[in-house]
Amino acid sequence: MPHPTPYAVRLADEITRQLGQLTDHLAQLPPHQATQAIARILDPDDGVLGGITHLVITGSVFAKAEAERGALPAEVWLALGRASNELNDIALDLDEHRETLRHLSVRPAPATAKPPVPTPLVVRRRR
Repeated sequence: MPHPTPYAVRLADEITRQLGQLTDHLAQLPPHQATQAIARILDPDDGVLGGITHLVITGSVFAKAEAERGALPAEVWLALGRASNELNDIALDLDEHRETLRHLSVRPAPATAKPPVPTPLVVRRRR
């Protein structure tokens, strides 16, 4: 008799499906609504990026314990640790733009459609 799919696996599959839906919706939203959605997605405390970062950190802690007892190769734990560090770095890089996104997401949509002013996309990145 086959084992039923564990709840955590079904939950992961459902979240993945919903992330796909969110991506599809985001691609079709008008600019103001897209900005609101992006601000929520990138929120480091309550957003998708913060949740995924926390999930990978939790997976890294689990993988470390399993690697220490010999059930997982150490490379798995190291890879999850690097991934969680990279995600955290990305969140920190985006955090400096948090206030701008928040401000843009709460202001009302313009009543008249004034065309945006193009800006150059070449910027210096600091680390």
